[in-house]
Amino acid sequence: MPQEIHPYSVLLRPLVTEKSTTLAGRNQYVFEVDLRANKTQVKESVELVFDVNVLRVNTMVVKGKRRRYGRSLVKRPDWKKAIVTLKPGDSIELFEGV
Repeated sequence: MPQEIHPYSVLLRPLVTEKSTTLAGRNQYVFEVDLRANKTQVKESVELVFDVNVLRVNTMVVKGKRRRYGRSLVKRPDWKKAIVTLKPGDSIELFEGV
């Protein structure tokens, strides 16, 4: 049974990178999402927040890198990325014109 997460806390932030802006031209948008969220929760959250129709959600867990902090080595936390494909004709205004 999946853990219940509030729909507004599933999406943490949009990822605006060179690759994500090219995907936006193909009606795909990239978000950092809660590590506990599943594809169904991401779909419901995007549809609720942005009032669009979602066709497909692809998720992946990005492993945190090891970095130096002074003399010690620390590991950055793992995080989850979701690529959301929208129905043709829908768009998210947040990504337009970036």
